[in-house]
Amino acid sequence: MKRSETAKIRNVAVVAHGSAGKTTLTEAMLFSAGATTRLGRVEDGTTITDFDDDEIRRKISISTALAWAEWKGHKLNLLDTPGYAAFLADARNALRVADAAIVVVGAPDGVKVSTEKVWGYAAAFGLPRVIYLSKMDRERADFGRALEDVRKTLSAQAVPLQVAIGEEAGFSGVVDLVKMRALRFTADGPGKATDEEVPDAVRAAAEAQRAVLVEAVAEADDRLLEKYLEAGELSEAELREGLARSIREEKIFPVLCGAPARNVAVTPLLDFIVEYLPSPLDRPAVTGATGKGEEISSREARDEAPLAALVFKTIADPYAGKVTMFRVYAGTLHSDSTIFNAGKDVKERIGQLQLIRGKQQAATEAIGAGDLGAVVKLKETGTGDTLCDEKNPIRLPGISFPAPVISFAVEPKAKGDEDKMSTAFARLREEDPTIQIRYDAQTKETVVSGMGRAHVEIVAERLKRKFGVEVTLKMPRVPYKETIKAKVREVQGRHKKQTGGRGQFGDCWIHMDPLPRGAGFEFVNAIVGGVIPRNFIPAVEKGIVEAMERGAVAGYQTVDLRVTLYDGSTHPVDSSELAFKLAGRLAFRRAMTQARPVLLEPIMTVDVVAPGDCMGDIVGDLNSKRGRVLGIEAKGRNQVVKASVPLAEMLEYDSRLRSITGDRGDYSMEFSHYEEVPAHIQEKIVAESKPTAEEEEE
Repeated sequence: MKRSETAKIRNVAVVAHGSAGKTTLTEAMLFSAGATTRLGRVEDGTTITDFDDDEIRRKISISTALAWAEWKGHKLNLLDTPGYAAFLADARNALRVADAAIVVVGAPDGVKVSTEKVWGYAAAFGLPRVIYLSKMDRERADFGRALEDVRKTLSAQAVPLQVAIGEEAGFSGVVDLVKMRALRFTADGPGKATDEEVPDAVRAAAEAQRAVLVEAVAEADDRLLEKYLEAGELSEAELREGLARSIREEKIFPVLCGAPARNVAVTPLLDFIVEYLPSPLDRPAVTGATGKGEEISSREARDEAPLAALVFKTIADPYAGKVTMFRVYAGTLHSDSTIFNAGKDVKERIGQLQLIRGKQQAATEAIGAGDLGAVVKLKETGTGDTLCDEKNPIRLPGISFPAPVISFAVEPKAKGDEDKMSTAFARLREEDPTIQIRYDAQTKETVVSGMGRAHVEIVAERLKRKFGVEVTLKMPRVPYKETIKAKVREVQGRHKKQTGGRGQFGDCWIHMDPLPRGAGFEFVNAIVGGVIPRNFIPAVEKGIVEAMERGAVAGYQTVDLRVTLYDGSTHPVDSSELAFKLAGRLAFRRAMTQARPVLLEPIMTVDVVAPGDCMGDIVGDLNSKRGRVLGIEAKGRNQVVKASVPLAEMLEYDSRLRSITGDRGDYSMEFSHYEEVPAHIQEKIVAESKPTAEEEEE
């Protein structure tokens, strides 16, 4: 395919809460534009952009899909994004490389929590936004009520460009308020409209809304406002010009509507994208650090400028290899060329460039400024990296990822698959950096963390499907710790063993003191007179440190204490490093029995975001989890509860919050500090840990 002119490119992210109709709208746009020969359905698993096996089975979008189409001489790059909370990081990445956003709102249900989130992401990137009221043909769909919800929740500057003709099953088209003409459509048709006079049934509503539109456009421009106040009207040309400018400056957020599942009122949205949404030339030049220094340089969207491209997504394909998707902000990227990765400071060989439409790839020789594309089998490049010209380097701001909210312990079902599992996880992390994998040395578990239960379950499914590794998921053990509350004096650790020939002898005396929380471990050498030779003292410390790893209460690591070695004795033949290490271990264990040992548990700082009507249930639930509510503050129409909660109570909070809020809530948490476990809970933990401790002793 020939390279597209930058001025005729539109990069648009389609965003919303899950099940609002993003994929259905994207499919209808692709079909109406002739990019596909049939109108696919999410329910049937036949859409262009939900092509992954997990998406087809679950009937939801899990990751962003790119699909291009041509409409009236323009190239449209449509980014169909996921909308469920666990996968919103991918939607944010898509908005990072888009020039505008279509925010889909299901007319029957109104604005939901993830819609507010993606609206905020788009606002942070300074993107023009158009609101599309979808599912207008469904039961309970009400244009006026949905519009009011949008204005109250997203922006008071939401202004209709259309008025619906008919309601629910009778929805058949829209009134174009700029032209003041009716556009009627046949259900399940090719999307072509019949241009008609405005029906009498909606004329009054259309005239009222047009007046609102004209006034909003005039108020956004001093010149047009003066004309409007003098004449009381704007010409169609003035209205179009002012509307385009107001949209691009984020002074107006236009509202359109339709029924994409039946391909009704979708082509007007395509026309709107071409006429009113910005091309890459209308967006600010990108800036980034040059070379290895922090000097800032800017790059304009010109084909002849030095190359600057950002990788926004990576797909791990076990057959095709790694697929790297990028946006070219400046310059031109050519097939069979060598480029420079500014973040990794390495060169990469570019093979055949591809234009992406779902899982379909079309070869192209070059991708110019403002366009999106892909390339396979880059070795070092990952999501967030900048590709540029080595002679004119630039490092664009990278892509940040949220911290995971839920963790599971994971182990392969087949013995010996540990290395295979580790390699597969590394490949999946290239595709989804929100996945975190770590080995917990304290609990001796491999832990996978993600953005929600469904996210981690899908990771496990992909391990099996893509890499042939079957794993078992289970809730991870809480990394409790142990400490002491009392001082202990004059405790002896004496190891003596005679087996014929040379024996073993080590003798040490210690004091033990508690330290403030978080202080760790302190070893004090107070030996005088050489009663323990200097070369054996590190062995005593090593024995104590090894004993601390197992604790004395429930087998967890011991922390926040000081051990003072002050006396001991040796044997001229039988003393050795091993003997003194065993003596130190024995002294520590004896001291722990007298030091009032206790368990400590990790405490998390938790932020819960949900509608105000859920606050009572959320606060009550957090209190029941031994949480301490630190405060509640407003955030849009939602409220945020900040609380301090033990990690042990939060392991399955993901599903609990969904139940309480009807999937309208979200939360994040991070480690805060350790606190003593209440006595009655400690007893339970100790009882549960005994079998594990005994197994480890064997």
